[in-house]
This record gives sequence, structure tokens and C-alpha cells, in this order.
Amino acid sequence: MSQETTILQPDAAGISQAAALLAQGHLVAFPTETVYGLGADARNGRAVAAIYEAKGRPSFNPLIVHLHNTDVIQTYVQWSDAAEILASAFWPGPLTLVLPLKEGHGLSGLVTAGLDTVALRVPAHALARKLLAEFGGPVAAPSANPSGRISATTAAHVLSGLGGRIAAVVDDGPCPVGLESTIVGLQGAKPTLLRAGGLPQEAIEAALGHPLDLANGADITAPGQLASHYAPGASVRLNAAQANGDEVLLGFGPMACDLNLSETADLVEAAANLFEFLHQLDALKRPIAVAPIPAHGLGRAINDRLQRAAAPR
Repeated sequence: MSQETTILQPDAAGISQAAALLAQGHLVAFPTETVYGLGADARNGRAVAAIYEAKGRPSFNPLIVHLHNTDVIQTYVQWSDAAEILASAFWPGPLTLVLPLKEGHGLSGLVTAGLDTVALRVPAHALARKLLAEFGGPVAAPSANPSGRISATTAAHVLSGLGGRIAAVVDDGPCPVGLESTIVGLQGAKPTLLRAGGLPQEAIEAALGHPLDLANGADITAPGQLASHYAPGASVRLNAAQANGDEVLLGFGPMACDLNLSETADLVEAAANLFEFLHQLDALKRPIAVAPIPAHGLGRAINDRLQRAAAPR
């Protein structure tokens, strides 16, 4: 059903209006340090179902629940020593933990896609934290874009993909990290990297004091694990030294190209630019070639997004 999407200002009035809309069961997009999230009350099954409908998201793909502090999170899940280590080191921040649910947790089953675990995080973005605190409950918030397409890092991206399908978007400018959160599974015997993201794997392993296991990719146990995801409308070719034919080239480091993620080969800058530049190139409606990206630090997450963007659809 089409509706008018209101643009809310990043001030006290806008935050109060956004919290009130969430409490009424509406969908509100808001910025985090990673990407814009499409929020709904995680306890309200109808509201969560509206996320899947607005995004066209498969119902077997679980959602991340956002809360404003760690103490509140522990009321929903079975906490562990590893969770305490990682939460103390990296929350608030771009890290999501997947943990076993407690009995009587009260979350909608649609949030977890029927699993006995849930993905949770405490965002670092000041506006997101104010909104979560004012709302006073768990907010399910996948990236605010149509399912499988390029993630939104500005309010304009949100409106381009979801305008007319959601109640409001709080516009607080571009997201500083620009990649979704790193997801670590803590439901098994050893912490497992389920999705590379805005927090480098090396930092997590340093905090734990040992390497992470790597997900085998057989099952969907966390958001962002679909083979084809984060995709522009155009085809994507990876590890390109130059553009061929009608392609446009997304570069990295010093090179001739149409747009450059970072001329100085800075992976933090490249991560922040990735989705915005893919949006810009996609608007040209030409095939996209992408230069090689180093596979370390945030380069792992950048390559993960690009590989899913280039996957067969």
C-alpha cells in the first residue's frame, strides 16, 4: 500500500515523532554508523511483517535487533563470557552478536526467521541511540533498501528505494562507516564469523585472544548471508584492471577510473564510499567493473559485498 514517506529532522522533535511512529507499529528508517536501518518494533509481528513486505525480503532471512545498551540486551538472550568480552570491547559499535534466545523473550518469531537465536547490536550513532532510548524497546532494523539491492547510506538512498512504502526517514546525513556490521555467532562451541563488516576480523580476534571460526555458508543463520545481495541493477565484474566495452570502472588506489573508492588506497575511506559510489554508477545503467581490493582489514568486508553484488541472480 502506497503512503507518504515523511522526512524527519535529526532533532528532538524528529526523534520523538520517529519513536511515536515505531510505537504505533509503523516503519521508520534511521541512520546508524554502518548504514540506514529500516526500523520496526521487534515485538510487534505485524510491524515486522511490514519490513519484509516493504523490502521484498525473504522470510527465511533473519533481522538484527537494535537496543540502546548491553544491560537491556541481556534480558533477551543467554549471555556468555565471549559475549561479555566482545560487548565490552566493541559496543556501542559496528558489531552484531548472534546468541541463544531466553525463554519468554517476547520478540516476534519473524525477527529470528524461526531460529532459536537472535542477532543483536548496540549502535554507536548518536541519533540512533537517542531514538532507541526514547522508544524504549527492541527495534528490528535491516538495511533500508529493497532486498538484495545496494544498501542505503543516505536518506536519499532510502527514499529512492523505499519512498512510498514506509512512514518516515530521519535524515542525519551520510553514515560514517558505510558497511553493515560484522556478525559473530556465539551460539556454538567457538565464536564464528558469520559476516564480515565494519569491524575488522583482526580486531575481534585480538580481543578474544584466538582466531574466529569461519561460517561454512550452508545455512542462513544471520542477516547478509544470501549469495546474491547488495546488488546494483547492472552486472558487476570484479578484479578488473580496466573497463571493457561499455563498462564503467570503480577504482581503488592510484588509477584511471570513473569513480575511485580511495585514491590513496585507504580501506576505511573505501568502505565509507562503497555503497554511495555503487548507487552513482548504477544510475548510469551501464555494466560496472571493479578494481581489485586487498583482502585484509575492512577489505574483507568490501570484497564480501562486491562478491555478493556480482553473484548470479
